[in-house]
Amino acid sequence: MKSKKRILILTASPRRNGNSTILALKAAEGVKAEGGEADVVPISNLNISPCNACDFCRTKAEAGCIIKDDMQPLYQKIKESQGIIFATPIYWFNISAQMKLFIDRTYAVHNKENWAFTGKDVGVILTYGDSDVFASGGINALRSFQDIFAYVKANLVGTVYGTADKAGETQTNEGLLEESYGLGKKLVNLS
Repeated sequence: MKSKKRILILTASPRRNGNSTILALKAAEGVKAEGGEADVVPISNLNISPCNACDFCRTKAEAGCIIKDDMQPLYQKIKESQGIIFATPIYWFNISAQMKLFIDRTYAVHNKENWAFTGKDVGVILTYGDSDVFASGGINALRSFQDIFAYVKANLVGTVYGTADKAGETQTNEGLLEESYGLGKKLVNLS
């Protein structure tokens, strides 16, 4: 019997029911609809310290990150997942601080040519207040993710992004909900 494909879904909105989180939960429904396992982690609720650039993870790679905080269990979740969805609002023309903090801390997961996301199928969900992906800074976040994934050799399989100015607004945006659901399904169905 084939095991379920595990998809880690990271939400970085500080709002409990933020717009990017609503879309991430819809993606989780898509994962489950295709027989996958969705593990939704609201990283904004976690105690994750910034990287302190000590490079301990480079001198003793097997030891991992020296900082003992809520990032430690996430390293295992990343390792066990076959796919990851990054869901974040746009703040000040780029990804939220919470998401950037998480990404920075994955620096500790590196051995030879492999990084934390190397070989993973990944997707991105973004929401922003402006009606334009360029004026909102959404394009900066998309480019940041593209650069990160290209560098670590992750497979960017899809992006969902759109306007949501007021809290909870994505709940009524059928187009974004459908795209998010489809992104979840797509990650499960990749070989």
